[in-house]
Amino acid sequence: MFVLELTYTAPLDRVEAALDEHVAWLDRHYAAGHFLASGRKQPRDGGVILASVEDRATAERISREDPFVTAGVCEYRITEFIATKTVPGLERYREQSPA
Repeated sequence: MFVLELTYTAPLDRVEAALDEHVAWLDRHYAAGHFLASGRKQPRDGGVILASVEDRATAERISREDPFVTAGVCEYRITEFIATKTVPGLERYREQSPA
């Protein structure tokens, strides 16, 4: 499991200009089963995506393809974690801690 944290590196008007393409990109990854949740940070200086992908390389590739990145308006910080506990309904995302 990965937390993809976006930090805006450009003024909000440039972020807004790329927003429709970013939302379409999000929709594709939700449809593919890669993303579980996403949204803006408060204050609005970026966003967060909770992703369930095979490995870090996949998370990095997906992040590089974000229209926000290609437009030069954000940077990503990627944090991998092991989801050992979840709410009911997310059990399939639970993992075992390494020994």
